[in-house]
Amino acid sequence: MRLVVGYLATPGGADAVALGVRFARSLGAELDVCMVLPPDRGVPAKVSTGGYEELLAEQAGQWLADALAEVPDDVVAHPHVSFSESTADGLLREAHRLGAQAVIVGGSGGGLAGSYSLGSVVNELLHSAHVPVAVAPKGTRLSSVARVREVTCAIGQRPGADVLLSTAVRACEAAGVPLRLVSLVTLDPMVGSLRGDADAHRARALDHAHRALDEAKVGLPEGFSVTATVADGSSVEDAVSRLPWRDGDVIMVGSSRLAAPRRLFLGSTAAKMLRVLDVPMIVVPRTTDEETS
Repeated sequence: MRLVVGYLATPGGADAVALGVRFARSLGAELDVCMVLPPDRGVPAKVSTGGYEELLAEQAGQWLADALAEVPDDVVAHPHVSFSESTADGLLREAHRLGAQAVIVGGSGGGLAGSYSLGSVVNELLHSAHVPVAVAPKGTRLSSVARVREVTCAIGQRPGADVLLSTAVRACEAAGVPLRLVSLVTLDPMVGSLRGDADAHRARALDHAHRALDEAKVGLPEGFSVTATVADGSSVEDAVSRLPWRDGDVIMVGSSRLAAPRRLFLGSTAAKMLRVLDVPMIVVPRTTDEETS
């Protein structure tokens, strides 16, 4: 298994590498730490010898060497430098070329509030990737947690939920960690139910959580740890904040139903969760039934 880490010589880049190390240890994967540089648009006036791309690649090589020096000896990591007009597109092309199963980036720059302040590159990845994208919250590099502790899967009933669940099951099986299924009552209101009927909402969410639990157990080894819970609140943010979270936890969510098959699109629910969570989030592309059959 290979994981692409989108790297910049910034705190956000260090967060991405730290999360990549955590995932690599948990999954027995190798890391491909990638820097995507802008192509030559004309040599700067102060550069009298040598090509602009060569100079930039040389500097990027030093940055990558510094980044890989922070990777522990028990994790295999490879440096890569490429050029592209679009950093996000360049990372996705590297992921395809290397056969990577996911892309890992750090939340940095402008955008959403909270622990994730997403820049334009991360936003573009979360709206175009063909593989799961993991976003490291700010400060991940400061954590002493070596491996993933538990995977939380936020289950809904919209198209793509089965793909998300199967992806979470495979990840937990590979990492040997427990799976927690969560149903947010604010996500999927029952058609025809009264908006204010909180009891009916909660009963439906409980029923769905237990059905999802039964489905997940089919794909897990006997005795594997699976739990299901309902998080309800006045909003998505309130509901997800009521759940207990610990360092080393990861949440997996599905791409918006607006996404094209095998592509991501960060939906409003995931965006709301990003505002209040301090754990890494993995967004999984949706896939049509025909493609999974």
